[in-house]
Amino acid sequence: MDHHPEAVTTAGAVRGRREDGLAVFRGVPFARPPVGPLRFAAPEPPEPWEGVRPAEAFGPPPPQSPGPGPARPVATGDDWLTCNVWSPDLGAGGLPVMVWIYGGAYLSGSSGDPGYSGAVLAREGGVVVVTFNYRVAMEGFGQIQGAPANRGLLDQVAALTWVRDNIAAFGGDAGNVTVFGESAGAGSIAALLAMPRAAGLFRKAIAQSVPGTFLSLALADDIGAAIAAEAGGPPTVEALSALTPGRLLKAVEAVTATMPSRGRWGLVARTPTPFSPVVDGDVLPRTPWDALAAGAAHDVALIAGHNRDEYRFFLVLQELLGKVTDEQAAAALDAFAPDPAAFRAAFPDASADDLYETVLSDWLFRMPSLHLAEAQAAGGGRAHLYELAFPAPGLGGVFGACHVLDVPLAFGNLTGGPADLLIGDGRAAAEPVSAEIRRAWTRFATSGDPGWPVYDPDRRPTQIFDTEPAVTPYPEGTSRSLWASHTFPELPLLP
Repeated sequence: MDHHPEAVTTAGAVRGRREDGLAVFRGVPFARPPVGPLRFAAPEPPEPWEGVRPAEAFGPPPPQSPGPGPARPVATGDDWLTCNVWSPDLGAGGLPVMVWIYGGAYLSGSSGDPGYSGAVLAREGGVVVVTFNYRVAMEGFGQIQGAPANRGLLDQVAALTWVRDNIAAFGGDAGNVTVFGESAGAGSIAALLAMPRAAGLFRKAIAQSVPGTFLSLALADDIGAAIAAEAGGPPTVEALSALTPGRLLKAVEAVTATMPSRGRWGLVARTPTPFSPVVDGDVLPRTPWDALAAGAAHDVALIAGHNRDEYRFFLVLQELLGKVTDEQAAAALDAFAPDPAAFRAAFPDASADDLYETVLSDWLFRMPSLHLAEAQAAGGGRAHLYELAFPAPGLGGVFGACHVLDVPLAFGNLTGGPADLLIGDGRAAAEPVSAEIRRAWTRFATSGDPGWPVYDPDRRPTQIFDTEPAVTPYPEGTSRSLWASHTFPELPLLP
């Protein structure tokens, strides 16, 4: 057996590694390094190379802040825009392809994260798995005069274009591509569904915990100007290109720390990130919910869903669980609930903790995910809805079915990174749930059928992933009713 398999891409040949029966390639460029004159520009195709390029190590991550929580990768080079491939058979020709888009609040993330290894999915599901880096924070999502908006999304389009043009060399079928992603990755997928530039690059999509935050152009301009001012100049390509990524990240961190005092930014000031996709009228013409309801992605099959206790993750990390006051709960209802009085009345026995968690879970992830499926159905497309109800066994179950838990379960990587915190020594309990999700995801990627009925607004069939999986009507009916008329519009700049 060849321990160093090779494949030929449009830019040149690459040499990977044979790992447990898979051909694995890491750090393959899908675009030129976005530095120097290309910094803050739309991605350009990679520079061709002579000979065979080694592809055994992940490319460097895009610049990002260390930030709180688990350690984030530090950039060690400028070749940020690379992808990685796990293939069960280079000569197969026609295997389904699954392309992962990582989350991280549009602030952080790296395809080199061990939790995103595609080995289990590729080996068990008979699919080719692709992961890739895209620009985050100010490099990828900051609004800058003279630069295209949503550069991180344009990176994603470039990666998907690379998949279309090259995946046959890795055994994959360019006509059977499924994108899947979580949190900001799911928000990116929602945006891609609405983007004319992404049309035709994938046939299926799996959006796990879609965030509802999309920015108006005016709000994004104001945030970009504030970050540039913190860095000491105007929000122009010329001025910001003179700064190192590290210097610009320090400005982002300073502005993020002061966000609660920036009332004109509205609800964004109450989140941990100043970045989200921008409804700029060009790269992203309208919000995903509007676009899908109008039929923009009617030819793409969609799985959308969320975790039952999404915001519990943040309550635990912020050491707020069990400590939310009545005043904090009331402030959260006033800020986020579509009708605060109706929301409180709908949960008459809920504690302050429960109200706070529910409204933030709804606003950030649960209702945007539900509404994406409903918009797809309204636009004549096919959607399948799910909820993850399996409680994370780590730390005595304090996390519940929280945000991020679906990532190790979907990949089958039950140790390392967040899995050590959320799953811990509960791998025996988590493995059957993980196997059920993996089967559904790879089955969907292969045939378009995940194994449960298509969503419709009357019966609302929902796959529940738990120790005992089941299909039931959508279980968060009270929240669904409360948010029924909410449209998740682009977030405005307030007077």
